Amino acid sequence: MNMDEILTLVQAVSDSKLTSFKLDQGDMHISLKKEKEEAKIITVGAPGAVAAVPAPSAAPVVTAASAGVSTEAPAAAPEAAESHDIASDKVITSPLVGTFYSSSSPDAESFVKEGDTVKKGQVLGIIEAMKLMNEIESEYDGVIEAILVNNEEVVEYGQPLFRIK
Repeated sequence: MNMDEILTLVQAVSDSKLTSFKLDQGDMHISLKKEKEEAKIITVGAPGAVAAVPAPSAAPVVTAASAGVSTEAPAAAPEAAESHDIASDKVITSPLVGTFYSSSSPDAESFVKEGDTVKKGQVLGIIEAMKLMNEIESEYDGVIEAILVNNEEVVEYGQPLFRIK
């Protein structure tokens, strides 16, 4: 089976109401799984604990083991959420779940500090997800008013990272 046939198969599963499809041909094994949209359940445990929840997706997930599970940090304490008043409309939020890094390496200087002037497209930090480093770029020109996360902190999708004025 070539790549075009596999992509056609993925599209067929995506367009249909199927939620799971498996194909075994000789030593080739394909497993497609389409997750239903559902509310995420985050279990709050001991500090540093990580809860595993299904990753909702409109497109099928193609995996060898068909795991289809992502990890998310436990919900933050209400006091921590209220400690940062997000009054500005220029807020950079996390585009994915992962670990936030303020610099490119542990001994390097932070990309930005509070009070720094930034331009649209400038790298503000990095989020590591599944061993991939994703640069977080500024969506605005302005001055860093507040950095809302600490280095090496686990962040959630949509969590505010920076406030720019």
